[in-house]
Amino acid sequence: MAELNTIRTASQTQAAQIDAGLRAHMNKVYGTMSVGMLITALAAWAIAGLSITTVPNEFQIGADKYLTSLGYTLFVSPLKWVIMFSPLAFIFFGWGALMRRGSAATVQLGFFVFAAVIGISMGTIFMIYTPYSIAQTFIVTSIAFAGLSLWGYTTKKNLSGMGTFLMMGVIGLIIAMVINIFLQSPAMMYAISMIGILIFAGLTAYYTQDIKNTYIMHASHGDQEWLDKAAYDGALSLYIAFLNMFQFLLMFMGQQE
Repeated sequence: MAELNTIRTASQTQAAQIDAGLRAHMNKVYGTMSVGMLITALAAWAIAGLSITTVPNEFQIGADKYLTSLGYTLFVSPLKWVIMFSPLAFIFFGWGALMRRGSAATVQLGFFVFAAVIGISMGTIFMIYTPYSIAQTFIVTSIAFAGLSLWGYTTKKNLSGMGTFLMMGVIGLIIAMVINIFLQSPAMMYAISMIGILIFAGLTAYYTQDIKNTYIMHASHGDQEWLDKAAYDGALSLYIAFLNMFQFLLMFMGQQE
């Protein structure tokens, strides 16, 4: 009986340690994601401020708005394609290599650099939409994200099958968006936005559950370096889901200046 009690106590102690570690791990995931979002917002705001002028020139984009030379270089010249597609290339070709070969500190730095580049590419939203509508959409996205992530964390349902299906949807969504760059179809953009909101809402829940399960599976291995990199990988996944929900919602809720 004493031996059984010892085993039970040890099991309870281990479970409590895993729970505490999981909470710390999730805090790191959400904290890293939040810092990334802040970097993106500051980069977008700063680039928009440096790209817009009221001094008349040949790069007029509104009644009293003109692009500076920097704005023209970033958003009109051929460099815009590099800025547009470099984050996508990094996700598909660079992030995996960084996760395999880089240290946890390098992976974290890579994520923050990625967030800054995304911010540069998003500078146009501050040129197009009113600050109020941007803030309003951000709040709505935050509330939706929190609810979806909480559900993904607490649900007993296995979401892995849904995640596979949604990832296939992301690939289709990217292809449709690239095609519409050339077609410039408002109807197609509307459909893409609607589908995009649903896909990334589902992925928010799936990613949260996956981050949780990954930690529980590897917590007993004691490899803190690996767990740190896993936290940054999870932060990137949730960051991408949040950002895409925000951008697609902005197309519906945003008021243009």
